Amino acid sequence: QVQLVESGGGLVQDGDSLRLSCTLSGRTYSPYSMAWFRQAPGKERVFVASIAWSGGRSEYDDSVEGRFTITRGDAKNTMYLQMNNLTPTDTAVYYCAASLTRPNRPPTTTRSIDYWGQGAQVTVSS
Repeated sequence: QVQLVESGGGLVQDGDSLRLSCTLSGRTYSPYSMAWFRQAPGKERVFVASIAWSGGRSEYDDSVEGRFTITRGDAKNTMYLQMNNLTPTDTAVYYCAASLTRPNRPPTTTRSIDYWGQGAQVTVSS
C-alpha cells in the first residue's frame, strides 16, 4: 500500500519562508510524478505545483510562481516545496500527491492524482 506523509507545516508571519517535505513509501514499481495541492477553509482543493519523475520538468500555479519552488530528492520518493514570501492568502492545508498515470507530465488537476497524503497545515499570520 502506498503512503504519502507530509511534514514541515506550521505557523509563520507574513513574508516568512517555510519548507514542506513529502515522503512516499510502499509498493510502487512504476515511476510517478508528484504534486502539491492546497485547500483553504470552505474552498475546494486546488493545484499549487508539480514535478515529473525525472525532476526536470515542473509546473506552478500563477499564484505561487516565483515564490515557491518544487524539487525532488535524489531517492525520487521524496519531494519538497520551498515557500518564500508567504502571505495570509497562502494559509491552507497542503496535500502531497502522486500520479502513476503521468510520470513524465506533472499533474495539475485532482483527477490526475492516484494517491494523497493526509495534509499539513500552513498558517500565515498578518
